[in-house]
Amino acid sequence: DADERFKALADELGELQELLYAAGAHALLVVLQGMDTSGKDGTIRKVFAEMDPQGVRVVPFKAPTPLELAHDFLWRIHAQAPELGMVVLFNRSHYEAVVVERVRQLVPEATWRARYEQINAFERLLLANRTVLVKCFLHISADEQRERLLARERDVEKAWKLNTGDWEERKRWDDYQRAYEEALTRCATPEAPWYVVPADGKGLRNLAVAEAVVEHLRPLRDGWLETLRERAERELAALRAYRDASGAEQD
Repeated sequence: DADERFKALADELGELQELLYAAGAHALLVVLQGMDTSGKDGTIRKVFAEMDPQGVRVVPFKAPTPLELAHDFLWRIHAQAPELGMVVLFNRSHYEAVVVERVRQLVPEATWRARYEQINAFERLLLANRTVLVKCFLHISADEQRERLLARERDVEKAWKLNTGDWEERKRWDDYQRAYEEALTRCATPEAPWYVVPADGKGLRNLAVAEAVVEHLRPLRDGWLETLRERAERELAALRAYRDASGAEQD
């Protein structure tokens, strides 16, 4: 029944996002991490398809620019954090600074080791300011990644995704697994847990991510509805007062 369950969750996500946007009391940040071909783009397209695009922003994080490198590693991340009422989806994130930069030895070990607590402090700041944070690691096997890379070569319509660097990165598979394991362990807290999502199967992947996001938003639904009811009552009272004072007719 996975397809039926996913459809129901996707519809609920659309409804919850509408309430989040209208109430303006919280923001939602979804962090998607994973190895190359793990399905970050596909997850975004499928799981959040029922959300209103006006209230959603997707932010992909590539290699830092010279300007970004001249600041602390969280500078470019914080600038993209969602404002109240908005949903932001991170395609890769601040965790690149303790995964890619560690594996490729772009910074000294003392630098990336200090970043775990800096990340935890940053996420505590987001949570304290009413940002709902959902972190999903899309976990695929080495065999599945190989098949997906080869599939790109066979499919003319997906050939544009080809990158020889993907094959070069596969040589560091074990290093990346160790880096992710430590990052997820050091930066999983009761308030901001990591969800390790089996991602070899796309349907199960989408269902798991949808469930995680809904579980975080659903408890806030009644509060948003109460906020909107109070707002509606104020607006109706103001409208009645206006009509009484001006003699305006009601249709």
